[in-house]
Amino acid sequence: MINVKDYGVVGDGVTNNTEVIKKVIDIAEAQGGGTVYFPAGRYLTGTIELKDNMTLYLDAGCEILGSPNPDDYPMITKELLPGYNREGHSGLIKAFKRKNVSIIGRGTLNGQGQNWWHTPENVHRPRAIQTILCDNLLIQGISIINSAMWTVHPICCTNITIDGITIKNPWNSPNTDGINPESCSNVHISNCTVDVGDDCLTLKSGTEDDELQKQRPCENIVITNCTMINGHGGVVIGSEMSGGVKNVTISNCVFNGTDRGIRIKTRRKRGGAVEDVIISNILMENVLSPFVINGYYQCGGASPDDESLFSLKKLPIEDNTPVIRNINISNIRATGVTASAAYIYGIPERPVEGVTLSNFSVETVKTEGDLKDKPIMAFHAPFTRGEGVFCTNIKNSTFSNISVKVQSGPAVEFGDAEDIRVSGVHAEGTSEPIRVKEGSYVKVTL
Repeated sequence: MINVKDYGVVGDGVTNNTEVIKKVIDIAEAQGGGTVYFPAGRYLTGTIELKDNMTLYLDAGCEILGSPNPDDYPMITKELLPGYNREGHSGLIKAFKRKNVSIIGRGTLNGQGQNWWHTPENVHRPRAIQTILCDNLLIQGISIINSAMWTVHPICCTNITIDGITIKNPWNSPNTDGINPESCSNVHISNCTVDVGDDCLTLKSGTEDDELQKQRPCENIVITNCTMINGHGGVVIGSEMSGGVKNVTISNCVFNGTDRGIRIKTRRKRGGAVEDVIISNILMENVLSPFVINGYYQCGGASPDDESLFSLKKLPIEDNTPVIRNINISNIRATGVTASAAYIYGIPERPVEGVTLSNFSVETVKTEGDLKDKPIMAFHAPFTRGEGVFCTNIKNSTFSNISVKVQSGPAVEFGDAEDIRVSGVHAEGTSEPIRVKEGSYVKVTL
């Protein structure tokens, strides 16, 4: 164990320790690894780059403060990381092509994002923790606050455990997602509390032009016993999913005020498949919509006039037509819902397939005045207020034991649906439990 204070690192919150900490890391690397120990104190620094077989231990009372100087965070360029489509500053804590790396303790990592959030020239903001092409990672116990950008961002890593961490970024801080595994495999995330300004936890695998990530699916993911607060989504898949996202379980979580709860988003030409996802035992409160699937995700500089992306017509299936299938959702309880109980909006040439929605209980609430929200970010999606479950472009799916209290419209509505089985719908606030639009095949057992 190496105590950084024994090597001249100063914990006064003012002295910039970037270069001294680099020397400490070099000493630890020369010994074959070990623990780099930060005792109580406030340590100002830029990027801390960890090496093989190394543990960063932040003791209780320790606070790592991110330097406001961009020069203290080396740039990650396309030359350094071929095929990676997003250049930017290295993370406050970084590991690159390393193994057996741990970041643990009861201390705090403070990205001091206020120095970055509203400065236009600093578009390449550093992550709080960034690991790239690493194997066997452990992040445990620490708190992370005020990240400048995405907070915990593993890229193309394997065997990751994230346990018992707390993330708190202001609700209005831009793009401060909580935990974003991207093209990672064998990931366990448990016992975490995430309160951020964007999506709380997101699974990604690159866009169609991200050559590095799209070769690797994000797969074998377990998310359990977590609390998600604020943010644009509790657990989100996509929209960067060109490499695919598969074999995911999400269970025993609480979401409060996360806009959408579970959110799957993609669009034409993105490619990839989201498949074999199991979601169970989730409590939600004060969300716009508890569960959404969006095949027409509108962000990323897209135009509503781009027919190849956003046409409502049935277009030819291509190699880069995205797939969403085999999504199992059960034992969901949501109250204080303002927009809609659920919103599934597939694309006509490749409908969402194999959804099982069971033991799903949602209570919508009245909102003040004419306030309406968009349940999904799609150009065609209408603004809604207190509506039920809406599904279009969906096939071979089962809905059972659905209880919905609505403010307007039917409890459950299907359009362009094929081979749908519905049983046990309880509706409150409407005389129309189920609405099936012409041309859809839905078998209903009340």
